[in-house]
Amino acid sequence: MTRGKNTPVPLLDVQDMSIEFRTRSGVIKAVDSVSFSLNKGEMLGIVGESGSGKSVSAYAIMGILDAAGKVTKGNINLAGLDVLNASARAMREFRGREASMIFQSPRTALNPIRKTGKQLADVLREHGPVARAELRDKAIEALSMVRIPDPVKRYHAYPFELSGGMCQRVMIAMALACTPQLLIADEPTTGLDVTTQAAIMDLIADLARERGMATILITHDLALAAEYCDRIAVMHAGQIVETAPIKTLFRKPKHPYTQKLMEATPFGGQQLQDLKSIPGSIPDLRGDLPACRFSERCEAYKPKCDAPLPNRKIGKNHHVFCWGVR
Repeated sequence: MTRGKNTPVPLLDVQDMSIEFRTRSGVIKAVDSVSFSLNKGEMLGIVGESGSGKSVSAYAIMGILDAAGKVTKGNINLAGLDVLNASARAMREFRGREASMIFQSPRTALNPIRKTGKQLADVLREHGPVARAELRDKAIEALSMVRIPDPVKRYHAYPFELSGGMCQRVMIAMALACTPQLLIADEPTTGLDVTTQAAIMDLIADLARERGMATILITHDLALAAEYCDRIAVMHAGQIVETAPIKTLFRKPKHPYTQKLMEATPFGGQQLQDLKSIPGSIPDLRGDLPACRFSERCEAYKPKCDAPLPNRKIGKNHHVFCWGVR
């Protein structure tokens, strides 16, 4: 990709990435030729149904794919590091310090038999230039940063003694303790009540803005992404089908899947009967797959859709991967 003289070099640049998993039942082609980039201070939303490849893409960026998974082609450049060719030691040093991730379930991500403050101190000791004598104070400071009441008391608490919202705040504190340049938030509000969801997302957005930190929000909730993100990448069955600035996407969604996803998403004032389900389901990702993995669910399918997908630019920073879009 050629960049103009005045085009900023992105903090994260993912080009033509494909990921496969080898299983007893066959090779699963989880991600297919995905490309996107992210600048400092920007929040990118990656949205789509469960199984669309959102989290797997994030794991590849962080270098934490399951042993059965492999990036079969493409490039990932993060803050100058070639992720796919970096050593295990380089990636261990990089994670936490330059890039961090908030996982879907804080209760399973946290060690249940170790106090939360000690877990925070572990992160600081591993990735931050913090003297051993200062670890406790720095950990308490990190808990305070994420607005946890009585952080000294919470420092000594076990995860099972905290609410779901509190555990998520601890996870955010751990992710941001070493001031990374990139934060990946993978479904950070799953299982939380509406009020707590809003508080967690406001916290992430505020901290990202204060630090000029790039953020990827992975979610199935299009309405949530609309409220907080600058741009959206829509994924279906391992493929990015459309990318656009948030206002453009909601004003003029072009890909049939994006349109269906919006019709199935509840927005303010809508009733349950106003929503429409998306017909069919994500295809089996084993074996031979069509060029467009949405083709079997698409009402606008035509034979030419079996050809390799075009990247059609239909506006500023608005790209659609579909033969039926003009």
